[in-house]
Amino acid sequence: MGMRRFHKPVRIQIGRIDRDRIVCGTEDAAKILLRAWPSTHNEKRQAAMRACLEVLKGQKPPSVARRAFIEAAQEARVLLDEDTRA
Repeated sequence: MGMRRFHKPVRIQIGRIDRDRIVCGTEDAAKILLRAWPSTHNEKRQAAMRACLEVLKGQKPPSVARRAFIEAAQEARVLLDEDTRA
């Protein structure tokens, strides 16, 4: 699949006092979902983790992981971007 970067970065803020994070690609998204996500037991996070894994394995394009990551971020209320088109 080659590049695993998102066509447009996703901006999130995990905690109230944390700085904004710019998520540029699948690897970034996967690390954040695994290590820093505010809620660990929800379906959208699980779906985003699966999507990231599929992209990392070369089975899906990065847009799939980006879309799933945005949905998880919306559910967790950490998304800062207004333009959420995949």
